[in-house]
Amino acid sequence: MITIKEAITKSELKEFIKFPFELYKANPYWVPPLISEEFETFDKTKNPAFENAEVKFYTAWRHNKMVGKTAAIINWQEVKSQGLKKVRFGWFDVIDDIEVTKALLEKAADFGRENNLEYMEGPMGFSNLDKVGVLTEGFDRIGTAVTWYNFPYYKEHFEKLGLTVEKEYRESIFTMNDVDPKPFQRASEMIKKRYNLRAVNFNSTREVMPYVDKMFDLFNKSYERLSSFVAVSDSQKEYFKNKYIGLINPEYIKFVEDENGNVVAFTIVMPSFAEALIKAKGKLFPFGFIHLLRAKKNSKDVTFYLIGVDPEYQNKGVTAIIFDEYYKVFTKNKVRNCIRTPELEENYAMNNLWKNFNPVIHKRRKTYKKDL
Repeated sequence: MITIKEAITKSELKEFIKFPFELYKANPYWVPPLISEEFETFDKTKNPAFENAEVKFYTAWRHNKMVGKTAAIINWQEVKSQGLKKVRFGWFDVIDDIEVTKALLEKAADFGRENNLEYMEGPMGFSNLDKVGVLTEGFDRIGTAVTWYNFPYYKEHFEKLGLTVEKEYRESIFTMNDVDPKPFQRASEMIKKRYNLRAVNFNSTREVMPYVDKMFDLFNKSYERLSSFVAVSDSQKEYFKNKYIGLINPEYIKFVEDENGNVVAFTIVMPSFAEALIKAKGKLFPFGFIHLLRAKKNSKDVTFYLIGVDPEYQNKGVTAIIFDEYYKVFTKNKVRNCIRTPELEENYAMNNLWKNFNPVIHKRRKTYKKDL
């Protein structure tokens, strides 16, 4: 018999957070989160996502042993402003038993029904800044700090239970050895002159901070046409600024401005923290922070995390300026591999950005939907 419990207390949330550490303990491709970071993400007093979201944390038990877990999330901004009457499910992990998956998803569905919602979709987090999708290809590739890993049977469970594919994502990788810089070096100079643009580079986190709000305003503007997009709020901007900007090598943050100082494009690239997080085993102390600091300074792999281009400048070659700047710093820092975080298959403008870099699609993931 499977029993579903709601995790409410700190000890119950700790069980929720630590379950995948047991599930994936022998898997070399799973990248563990920091336990303290997961606690903060689920803390209603700290994470501004809770201003617009209602969340239930469910755990599945059999014979007094935890066998699965999921979060059921209602993003009320999404429901009210976009009319998408859906309950999300995320942070989903389960043993290979379809009855456990069924029980957890039914509990999440009940939460949606109680709030008069019409369908369920996941795996996904609170907002567009969270992890998304169940891995469907690329199980033998190490994950990243900003994606979920899972076993192949997750997809099989969802499909056998009647869930249908809602969104599809691709993740690609390219090596610096495959990059011919000449085309975007020529284009960069031409585009700068044609539109009176300039690249903005940084040497310190302090220099970056005044640009962060502008960056998120442009992020919202760049993606607002996508059906799945929920705008980043002012409080979320502040949260991201304080929590994450300091983790990023400031050399890996690039902006493009017009002659009036308006930001027309930006990109944030993060050093790959995957191997450091595996070594940290979920803990900052006593040695986890050392592994993370080393990765920030010395990682030869990088992850393209966020990119945005003003709609007025899309298809005008502005990204050539950004790529030219990254080529310089990546060459200096001897970066080997560039990894793309999940991109929607339908986001053709973004997918076309990388066609000249010989990217290899090495992972795919999907979200699944079920009517309530």
